[in-house]
Amino acid sequence: MAAVLIDGKALAAQIKQSVRADAGTLPRKPGLAVVLVGDNPASRVYVTSKRKDCEECGFYSEEYALPAETTRKQLLDLIAELNGREDIDGILVQLPLPKGLDEREVLLAIDPAKDVDCFHPYNVGQLTIGTPVFQPCTPGGVMEMLKEYGIDPAGKRCVVLGRSNIVGKPMALLLLHANGTVVLCHSKTPDMRELAASADILVSAVGRAGLVTADMIKEGAVVIDVAMNRNGAGKLCGDVCFEEAAAKASYITPVPGGVGPMTRAMLMKNTLTAAMLHQGVK
Repeated sequence: MAAVLIDGKALAAQIKQSVRADAGTLPRKPGLAVVLVGDNPASRVYVTSKRKDCEECGFYSEEYALPAETTRKQLLDLIAELNGREDIDGILVQLPLPKGLDEREVLLAIDPAKDVDCFHPYNVGQLTIGTPVFQPCTPGGVMEMLKEYGIDPAGKRCVVLGRSNIVGKPMALLLLHANGTVVLCHSKTPDMRELAASADILVSAVGRAGLVTADMIKEGAVVIDVAMNRNGAGKLCGDVCFEEAAAKASYITPVPGGVGPMTRAMLMKNTLTAAMLHQGVK
C-alpha cells in the first residue's frame, strides 16, 4: 500500500485565501499583535512567518520584540494595553518565555476574547465542553486535514501520543467530539507501542525523532505526524519513520509540509473569528 500524502501546505493556502476574502468584507482589518520576549532563534522564525501570514490574509499586525530582561510588570502592562485596543483582535505571546517569567500568569492576563492561540483556561474550558470559541491551532489544523481528505473519526480508534496542553490534550478532545474512541498515551503508558498499533488514526506529538516505527502502525491507518525534530544528520523530521510508515498507512502527513502550515493557517482563521466577534459580524 502506498499512502496518500496529506498536503498541509496546499490546504493551508486555501484556508488563508478564504480568510482573506472574508476579512475583506469587514468594516476594518483584523488586527494581530505578536509579542516576542528574548532572542530564541526558533521563536524569531515563527514570529516572522506569522507576520507574512498576516500580510497574505490582509490583516493589520504589530510585533513587539522585547529583551530577555523584560520584567513581569513590563510584559503584563503591555498585554493590558493590547487588551484595551479596539484595533487589536488577537494577542499572541510567543512561547517559551525567558526564565523568571511565569507563562501561566502571562497567558491568564490575555483577554479570552483575544486569545487566538486558545491557551486561556476559559477557552480550554469551552473546548472541553464542546462549545469552543477558537480552535486550538495545531489540533484544529489536524481536524481540517482529516475533513479535507474525507477521513471521519466517528467510530474509529484514535490514538494520540503525547499529552501536552498545546497539542496532545486538545487533540484528544477534538477527536472525542468528532465521535472517535480516543486513547491518550504518554511517557508512563506501559503498552504505548501496542496501543499505537491498534489505531485507525494515529497522531504523534511527542518530539522524538524515530519514535514511531512500522511495527507501531496498523495496516491502512491514518498517520498524523505533528512533531518537528532534527535527526542525527540535522535534517528536519517528525516522530514517524516516514518511509516505512508510508508503506503501511492509507494516509500520512509529511514533515515539513504537513501539520506545520496548517497551524499557522488556523491562527489566521482564529484571528478572523475574533475580529468578527469584536465587530459584531456573524
